[in-house]
Amino acid sequence: MINSGYGNYGGNSVKKSVIGWTHGGGSHREDIEDNIDPLRQRSRDLYYGGSNIATGAVKRLRTNTVGTGLHLKSTVNEETLGITADEARKLEETIEREFAHWANSTNCDLERLDNFYQLQQLALLNALLSGDSFALMKTTKRTGSIYDLRVELIEADRVSTPDGETINPLFCEGVEKNKAGEVVAYHISKFHPLSFADRNPREWVRVEAYGQKTGRKNILHIMNRERIGQVRGVPFLSPVIETIKQLGRYTEAEVVAAVVSGLITVFIEKESASDDSAFGEVVPEEMQVDAEDENSIELAPGAVIDLGEGEKANMTTPGRPNSNFDPFVMAVIKQIGAALEIPYEILIMAFTNNYSASRAAILEFFKVIKMYREWFIADFCQPIYEEWLCEAVAKGRVQAPGFFNDPIIKDAYCSAEWNGPSAGQLDPVKEVQAAELRVQGGYSTREKEATELTGTDFYKNVKQRKREEELLKEVTGSAKKGFNAGDTGDKESDTDPDKEADRQDREEETEE
Repeated sequence: MINSGYGNYGGNSVKKSVIGWTHGGGSHREDIEDNIDPLRQRSRDLYYGGSNIATGAVKRLRTNTVGTGLHLKSTVNEETLGITADEARKLEETIEREFAHWANSTNCDLERLDNFYQLQQLALLNALLSGDSFALMKTTKRTGSIYDLRVELIEADRVSTPDGETINPLFCEGVEKNKAGEVVAYHISKFHPLSFADRNPREWVRVEAYGQKTGRKNILHIMNRERIGQVRGVPFLSPVIETIKQLGRYTEAEVVAAVVSGLITVFIEKESASDDSAFGEVVPEEMQVDAEDENSIELAPGAVIDLGEGEKANMTTPGRPNSNFDPFVMAVIKQIGAALEIPYEILIMAFTNNYSASRAAILEFFKVIKMYREWFIADFCQPIYEEWLCEAVAKGRVQAPGFFNDPIIKDAYCSAEWNGPSAGQLDPVKEVQAAELRVQGGYSTREKEATELTGTDFYKNVKQRKREEELLKEVTGSAKKGFNAGDTGDKESDTDPDKEADRQDREEETEE
């Protein structure tokens, strides 16, 4: 048989370049879900301090995707609802005002610790570290709270398969499917699988994915899928866990070597065995960091070691700091950034290239941010907002005729945008000029440009500007009026005969 196509290259099994390539693969269950536990724990270990690069990568993505929070901008569909533009704008302002009351308060959190925007940060951070995170939408009455909707975040580890269903093919890591492949329920443990102190019974609660009567979501699953059929997410750092760990080990070894070379530069070589005390004992005990370990050799800055008879001192040149350290680390970081879709300038927060290169890195990174933001909005922000709006309409706080009667009408009321941190500007003048040209040419709108340039709302900006201009006109008008009045008084004093005579008399008295 003669190889053809991929058989000559990536699919070849006899070439020396690939004959030693051990490979294997399976379905999403074997390749992903069966490896979830070590991936989660290793990702968290890297984030908690195992690697500065890992911590920075996760935080960079979290901060740029959510930042201080994705804020609601209601965009009701006035054509579908059959209302005027002014009526739509008033309705949008009412919705935004009511939602802000709920979102800005910790009452939106079942634990009563975070407001809605802080919950966004926590949910996204856990989804990046663990592969996915979950949120339950519960109702609880509280004194002083208009709305009863509460968000309860669930850590990924707690969604797991019950003991009696481990071999059931319809269960996968706590996610239950029906025979058609539809996700129908999630199983949440009352205990934390990784906790040694958790005394809760080893029981699970089955939460149906959708309400049987309303069809609304009972639980939110924040996850970004990679494989068809996949039901659990992969931690963000998974593709580079090994590379980051090895880089961390190398960095730690270089740092230790540099510290040791700074502590002592003389090593004692003995020609024969000796019962003399170890040279580490010359360091005073109060300065030793590991005095209890007899096998430890203590080093200290500027330590002078006396040489005994028959001993020689060999001077060493450890070559630390290593001049090749930075180029090698930067080369590895570039590969890590490529795998995580984070330009290395942003990954290490060092913009040392020219304007065009730095601007290109920022624009490329914000393509990734937009993707993650849209994913997070669809999985978390929008479903919670729609659930809140249902309560607001049911309680009469928001007037929305036909909301519960027609799904199309409901979608028109629920239409919204979520604005987050902007990309920022390296050269604000050029960015603003480009925005003005896009608006003039009809390629964009002032509303969109305000959102992308500064992350603000155009309509609110215009209203604030109107108030400022009116106030400024009032203040400058009063000042100008007072100034003119003062000028008139001075002129009158110059032309008044009596005042002029008095002035001359004072001048004559002064001269005398």
